[in-house]
Amino acid sequence: MREINRVILHCTATKEGQDISLETIRGWHVVGNGWQDIGYHYVILLNGDIALGRNLFTQGSHTRGENEDSIGVAYVGGLDEKGKPKDTMSLYQDIAFMRLFESLSVTFGKLDLHGHNEFSNKACPSFDVQSKYKFLIKE
Repeated sequence: MREINRVILHCTATKEGQDISLETIRGWHVVGNGWQDIGYHYVILLNGDIALGRNLFTQGSHTRGENEDSIGVAYVGGLDEKGKPKDTMSLYQDIAFMRLFESLSVTFGKLDLHGHNEFSNKACPSFDVQSKYKFLIKE
């Protein structure tokens, strides 16, 4: 098993309410990018269901230079109806993410939590993860 120290949160950069499946995202990554599989380990669907992506034993492909010790999680959404960055997480998605992070923390121990935008000049996940989820990060 690889060492896991952190979770990096992403969005799918799709419009609010646009229903995107794990298989659609996998197609974007495999066909569009030529990757071996979807880049994320988990995808949180609009209804709050958590879909399993890339195997946790396999390094993700979600944040350039930051994949070796991280788990990539993406929520469906991240853009308003005009295509501008917006925190579109529904209550269901928000609760699902918090439960997932807590479960991963039980499994792997203390984990750091970051947004993709902390490592890249991108809006993804369309909000400040450190501010929104500071209560999840244990010192």
